[in-house]
Amino acid sequence: MEILPVTCLVPAADSLGEGCMWDEKAQCLWWLDIARPSRLHRLDPATGAHRLWHMTLTITAMAIRKSGGILLAGEDGLYRFDPVTGAISPFCKPETDRPGNRFNDGAADPQGRFWVGTMHQNIGPKGEDLPIPADTGALYRVDAQGVSTRLEDNVGVSNGPCWSPDGRTFYFSDSKNQIIYAYDFDGASGNLSNRRVLNDSKAHGYPDGATVDAEGFVWSARWEGGCVLRIDPRGRIDRVIAMPAQRPTCVCFGGPNLDTMYVTSSRAHLDQVSMARYPLQGGLFCFHPGVRGTPKFSFAG
Repeated sequence: MEILPVTCLVPAADSLGEGCMWDEKAQCLWWLDIARPSRLHRLDPATGAHRLWHMTLTITAMAIRKSGGILLAGEDGLYRFDPVTGAISPFCKPETDRPGNRFNDGAADPQGRFWVGTMHQNIGPKGEDLPIPADTGALYRVDAQGVSTRLEDNVGVSNGPCWSPDGRTFYFSDSKNQIIYAYDFDGASGNLSNRRVLNDSKAHGYPDGATVDAEGFVWSARWEGGCVLRIDPRGRIDRVIAMPAQRPTCVCFGGPNLDTMYVTSSRAHLDQVSMARYPLQGGLFCFHPGVRGTPKFSFAG
């Protein structure tokens, strides 16, 4: 395992930190804390200014909207959020036929569509963990008008949607089943084909949030693995970066040169031994991986 200097930028004590996203226009980082009641964070790394929104709905993923504001994935659908006023308004509900599910990770593609997955509801009314008895999740593509298309089904825990630098390969993780898939991606139609297993290693925890660097390698946060993996386009593990958290949850590149990696983490329901070993877990971390990333895309709606 590779040991790099890792900094805790914000000791946020997030119960379930997730969804980190670099805002190139504003040069700031957004991330969220899913567990009830959800919180939305924004950090300006240049000044250290940190703002926090306490949300009225459970939020699980997001994307910057080209028209302004943010698109949020909530438990039961997608919502528009205005950070200036705090107003939240419904956008669409792609999965009304599975009330036992909730939405999870999502990201916008190079063409401005939003890709978001679902999973069996695993967060109880008081934030307690619930079992995931079946692979009831799916993957959806949502266009700017709110029209959704189901692209995958029978998913355990949807996570880590991201694209290769040339936009021809789509990556998607099923955390519950410890698999990262690769697909051929048709940007014009938004269709997927030729699904194959990129990596299904069981040696480093569960694949959670993911991103791709400028060289085409996938970076995967590893829930219960205490690390971040760099995986080459053929699925081979290239690097294992140790993290000061048992449950890293999401990764993204940011900074003016996209050469800083930001990592969110979770501290929910961890025992005293884990918290004594990693007292800052639940915080926002960063390190310099020695490679540049690819930017996050905006939602066209």
